[in-house]
Amino acid sequence: YFCGLAEEQAELYAMLAKKLRDQVLSNVEREGLAKSQMSILDALLKLRQICCHPRLLKLDMPGVSTNLPSGKFDAFRDMVTDIIDEGHRVLVFSQFVQMLHIIRSWLQISNIPFCYLDGASKDRFAQVDLFNNSSDIPIFLISLKAGGTGLNLTSADYVIHYDPWWNPAVEDQATDRTHRIGQTRQVFAYKLICRNTVEE
Repeated sequence: YFCGLAEEQAELYAMLAKKLRDQVLSNVEREGLAKSQMSILDALLKLRQICCHPRLLKLDMPGVSTNLPSGKFDAFRDMVTDIIDEGHRVLVFSQFVQMLHIIRSWLQISNIPFCYLDGASKDRFAQVDLFNNSSDIPIFLISLKAGGTGLNLTSADYVIHYDPWWNPAVEDQATDRTHRIGQTRQVFAYKLICRNTVEE
């Protein structure tokens, strides 16, 4: 599902992409490609975080605000609202726990019941049972690393990957949480991608 960056978000993305590109090229020139891998991965991570929501960025740049709107988050809210209004239930995966917290805050403000699971959750199976046995809870937020395997969530029929993961097999495993024995409905899986960014 392709979406665009919000205008201010796109400006931040373009500015940071140029700055990071210059830094990475300078590192590669100085230390060689092999020794520059961490700075390359860090640059890619920062760009991917902007795509999700500028609030994920930890920047120490004077005059640069990360308290900006997110085109992807707006598209996500519209999509989830439609899915829930049509009586469906949805699993939402993100590798960024902070992104799950942003979504969780919106759900709380909107009075939409949800279940939640990340690596710090102590009640992993209680959350799974609650979601599977409570048809009035339409959404389950799950950290990709914490919930990619070992869970049976066939009560959902939609899956949204908020951010793309570099290994598609991990995404497929996560989607398979709902596409398992006992699933009687068609399952729809979406991956949200910001156009003209590193995600695409």
